[in-house]
Amino acid sequence: MLLEIDDVSLLYGRIQALHGISLQVDEGEIVALIGANGAGKSTTMRAISGIRPVAGGRILFNGEDITKLRADLRVRRGLCQAPEGRGIFPGMTVLENLDMGAYTRRDRAGIAQDLDRVLNLFPRLAERRKQPGGTLSGGEQQMLAVGRALMSRPKLLLLDEPSMGLAPMLIQQIFTIITEINEQGTTVLLVEQNAQQALARAHRAYVLETGRIVKSGTGEELLHDPSVKDAYLGVA
Repeated sequence: MLLEIDDVSLLYGRIQALHGISLQVDEGEIVALIGANGAGKSTTMRAISGIRPVAGGRILFNGEDITKLRADLRVRRGLCQAPEGRGIFPGMTVLENLDMGAYTRRDRAGIAQDLDRVLNLFPRLAERRKQPGGTLSGGEQQMLAVGRALMSRPKLLLLDEPSMGLAPMLIQQIFTIITEINEQGTTVLLVEQNAQQALARAHRAYVLETGRIVKSGTGEELLHDPSVKDAYLGVA
């Protein structure tokens, strides 16, 4: 098991955002976390990446208890997030943004190899490698955010709403690339409001409602679950 979240609770001030959630991600999987706005999906990601401290429970990564570990040390252990809203550096070029993703690494040959991989995955970034990040389209910025996260060579890639604000054709492209990243050996935990695409790609999935996990199963099972269809897929 690569990631285990065991009975994790999290508070924002006096408001409890997560109520004892438990989930796991096995090596080689794509695991999706779906739910409505405000369900606690991004909060779960912040807890895993160390951006928000948890109030209770444990987070285990690769067999190590990382519950109290600093966020930057989690990156060094192979846990990296492409955040909601992309968070690229607008004044830096595409290549400089990608180089920032490798800031914890010293293996220049490996970094060069991963840069080639990212530019092959995202040919648009290769075309725009010298442009400032702020001049890219929304879809290109999303590609850059994912590419930058890959530059840390993560064992687990956390993707928070990668399709948000993208045109339908680009959404399809982003999900195809996520599948390709996984097939190349990177485990993925995906938070996504586009439940249809997420469940179609995921090996397993969890449904989060008001800070609680209410359902889990394979992506295929949840894709055909009547209650999930009714709540998240727009069909009865």
